[in-house]
Amino acid sequence: MLELVLTQNSTFIIGPVAKLLGFVMQGIFWVLDKIGIPNIGLSIIIFTVVIYLLLLPLTIKQQKFSKMSAIMNPEITAIQNKYKGKNDQDSMMKMQEETKAVYAKYGVSPSGSCLQLLIQMPILFALYRVIYAIPAYVPQVKEAYTALVDKLIYIKGSPEFMQTLSSAKYFTKQFSNKNFTFDTPEGITYISNTFIDVLNRATSADWAALRSRFSMLGSDISTTITTLNRYNNFLGLNIAFSPWETIKMQWASSDKNWGIILLAVAIPLLSAATQWVNLKLTPQANTNNQGNGENDNNPMMSSMKMMNNMMPLMSAFFCFTLPIGMGLYWIAGAVIRSIQQIAINKYIDSMNLDEIIEKNRKKYEEKLKKKGSFTDNISKKLYGNSENTGKTVKEASKKSEEEIKKEREKANEYLKKTESKKKNDGSKKSLADRVNMVKDFNERNSK
Repeated sequence: MLELVLTQNSTFIIGPVAKLLGFVMQGIFWVLDKIGIPNIGLSIIIFTVVIYLLLLPLTIKQQKFSKMSAIMNPEITAIQNKYKGKNDQDSMMKMQEETKAVYAKYGVSPSGSCLQLLIQMPILFALYRVIYAIPAYVPQVKEAYTALVDKLIYIKGSPEFMQTLSSAKYFTKQFSNKNFTFDTPEGITYISNTFIDVLNRATSADWAALRSRFSMLGSDISTTITTLNRYNNFLGLNIAFSPWETIKMQWASSDKNWGIILLAVAIPLLSAATQWVNLKLTPQANTNNQGNGENDNNPMMSSMKMMNNMMPLMSAFFCFTLPIGMGLYWIAGAVIRSIQQIAINKYIDSMNLDEIIEKNRKKYEEKLKKKGSFTDNISKKLYGNSENTGKTVKEASKKSEEEIKKEREKANEYLKKTESKKKNDGSKKSLADRVNMVKDFNERNSK
């Protein structure tokens, strides 16, 4: 595997993830090659399906969080409005406790939507590295360059010529690296990899210049181009180039292909459109329940609304400047997420919310029991009507077991003294009278 290491990404976290994704991509491409359709673009689409199926459990959890957030948002907003302008520590702690209780009520975590994002971001960046340097991760693609490069590197002046190609600007560090030398076998391998990286990003003008400068390799160049057209082209687009680069190359050509230009423009537009549809299908927090416009001034809601409006535009911009392969990944991903969202929405809509809340209530009570803060009326404190909203878990568990024990002892003393006094008065009390006396004591003691 030494011949692949030098051109692979070695960034912390991204590098290992890219290597793992490279193995997955390699396996998919190998299968497609065996059935006669070795195409990187198709491999990316299949790869996207595989990744999203693997992430399905996290997706369901994240979408459940979104759905529950839309339902519980009025309660969260009510708590925020209740403590609006109160910056003292006690108020902040009470607001935090009440907010935490609402999240527990609906069985979601405040960080529920972050986990999937944290997992997806390294995958997204790693996939970009894989697509950016496909030959480094898919040996079959690298072999398409090998016959040509093995001859090219030993022709005098070839390193200097390769640095004049327009695609060489992406690999200036590799040319200046100390490993770029013919003195060792490792150096020769490094030079070979650098040549392959440059050719993988070469434009049609670069290939024409290469053919003109090294006419003796004309047959090898033609064979390489033919093989790459089978591998890298997707509907006529080279997935190694961005739509912007593709448009520029076609515009500069004397024989413009308007179909290719339209397809290049369609990639970022489709990315934005599919992202927009996906966002529309995603449950959004209900901001109309208050009726008084208070939610309009909610900074969090305003930020989320702005992000939802900006995401499709950002997707279009990134797809316009990144390799087309990334655009294919985003489009395929958005379509898959939309299909998943429709199914998940139907599943969640069929759920009995009351049963879920009751289940979460019992689960939360068990958790409080383990922490030693459970009281008989905590369910009422957490899940009662709006009059009890201000009651926190801390207030509900105010009295410790020791305090309760002391109160019972006081009650018994009070009962004995009262009974003794009544006996002296010649009166007799029934069991019901005794209970009423204890109740009377407790009421006076709680005031």
